[in-house]
Amino acid sequence: MPLLLSFGLFSWWPIVRSAIMSVQNTNLVDEPTFVGLENFQQVLSDPLLGTAVLNTLYFAALALVLGYPVPLAAAVLMSEVRKAKGLYSALAYLPVVIPPVVSVLLWKFFYDASPTGVFNTVLGWVGIDPQPWLQSADSAMPSLVLYATWAAAGGTIIIYLAAVIGVPTELYDAAEVDGAGIWRKVWHVTMPQLRGILLVTFILQIIGTAQVFLEPYLFTNGGPANSTLTVLLLIYRYAFENSLGGDYGAATALSLMLAGVLAVFSAIYFRITRSWSTS
Repeated sequence: MPLLLSFGLFSWWPIVRSAIMSVQNTNLVDEPTFVGLENFQQVLSDPLLGTAVLNTLYFAALALVLGYPVPLAAAVLMSEVRKAKGLYSALAYLPVVIPPVVSVLLWKFFYDASPTGVFNTVLGWVGIDPQPWLQSADSAMPSLVLYATWAAAGGTIIIYLAAVIGVPTELYDAAEVDGAGIWRKVWHVTMPQLRGILLVTFILQIIGTAQVFLEPYLFTNGGPANSTLTVLLLIYRYAFENSLGGDYGAATALSLMLAGVLAVFSAIYFRITRSWSTS
């Protein structure tokens, strides 16, 4: 009972409180007033909402294109290594251990748009002109995705590596007898065996990228020209960047709308994992 009470107090009560605040006009200082669905109407009529949703979808799409196959490819390559496999695993997981603020400051230094910036210097070695990186609306979001992939790939690589190592060696032996090379073994043996893990990580990545906040907040604060404004960053602006003390009603209303969308993907995730546990 004490554990249930603690869980309810710190996990469920904030959710209930948010639902109440979403139909109130409150700044957490003055007496709240009931406004019904006005907060939801305000959010839906905000022209920045469409921009934030599109940017979030753009981030999620880029993260799937780049961040989804990279950990899998790294895990497959690491599984083929015969020596120092533990060292490579530690190096792959190292970005996860680094505090996010420290890594963001480091990558901000790398993203220096001048010709002497770290990344631009490397590009200059192969004859590519300096890139604006975070200073351009066209390249800002891909730059954030590049950092997010580097920062979060370590955990996924370890999951994939464990799954790849768990594939029965007899299947690879049979493929070698049939004359299959490394790529045919990956496509016809490894990928089918990882089908379930790939689906779960796919759904979890969609849920995670829909809640992206750290990268656009610390790198660009939604700029330039709102090109990296995401849904969670818009919620933050409603709550904490209002000169009148914060529009917490609109912030919680948008939070509940986002939670409803994520609940659909969470339900899919739990249904899939439940069917596996009972099969």
